[in-house]
Amino acid sequence: MFSGIRKFKTMRALRIIPVLAALAPLRATELNGQERGFLLHTPQITVVVRGGYSVPRLGGGGDTQSLWDFTKEYLTVGNRDFAGSHIMAELGIRGSERIDLVFAVGHSPISVLSEFRGFEDEDGLPVTQTTDFTTTPLTAGIKAYLKPRGRAIGSHVWVPRTFNPFAGIAGGIVWYRFEQWGEWVDHETFEIFREDFRSAERAPTLHLFTGMDIGISRRLILTGEARYGFAKGPFEVRDNGYSDFVGFPKLDLSGLKASFGVGLRI
Repeated sequence: MFSGIRKFKTMRALRIIPVLAALAPLRATELNGQERGFLLHTPQITVVVRGGYSVPRLGGGGDTQSLWDFTKEYLTVGNRDFAGSHIMAELGIRGSERIDLVFAVGHSPISVLSEFRGFEDEDGLPVTQTTDFTTTPLTAGIKAYLKPRGRAIGSHVWVPRTFNPFAGIAGGIVWYRFEQWGEWVDHETFEIFREDFRSAERAPTLHLFTGMDIGISRRLILTGEARYGFAKGPFEVRDNGYSDFVGFPKLDLSGLKASFGVGLRI
C-alpha cells in the first residue's frame, strides 16, 4: 500500500518537473505587467459574448425614393430613433499566433413608435403606427491580431499578453424583418385605415471590424469591438406573387455595431 502511494507521488513529481524547468529561466518581472500568469498549453478556442449598441445607416435610394426615405418623410421618426440594443456571440478557432478563424451570430431588435406627419383622426388624435426592424447576421471570417497574443516557454508553458488589439473581415448572411403596423392615410382620399405591412428576407453581408481583447486572468478576457456591416436586402414576395412594398429599391441593412463583453480562452 505504502509503495503504491510513493509511486503515485513520484509520478506526480515527474510531471511537474518539466513545467518547473520551463519556468526556471523566467525572471519575476516577466510574469507581471503585460504578461501575467501562464497556461500549460496554448489556447485553441475562444468563446465570446458581447452586448452593445446598433446604429443602422437607413440609406436613401438616390434618385428613387427608398422605404427609409418614405418612412422618415411621412412618419415622425429620424435616424436616431432606430438605434438600439445589439447582442452577439462569437467562436474563435486558433489558426496561428496572430490569426483566428471566427464564426459570429448577432441580433439587433428595434421597435419605434411614430405618428403620421400633418394628419389627425376625426377626434383630433394623432394617426399612430409602429415600425419593427430586426436584423440577425451570421458570419464567418478572419480576425488578425496586431501583435503576438503570448509566447511559448518550452513545450509546456504559454504566457498570454494582457492587451491584444485586432482587426478583421467577415462575410455571410443577414436575415431581416421589417414590419409597419397601425393607422395610415390614403393620400388620394385622405381616408384613415389600419394595415400591417411586413417583409422578412435575407441577403449577403460583408463585415469589417476592429477592437481590443484585455486579459484579466489566465483564461478570462474583456473584449470590445466596433463592427460595420454592409448589406441590401430584397423585399419578400409571397407565394401569390404579392409584396407589401412595391416600387422601392432594396432595403438598406448596413450599419455600425459597437459592443463590449467577456471571453473565455480554452
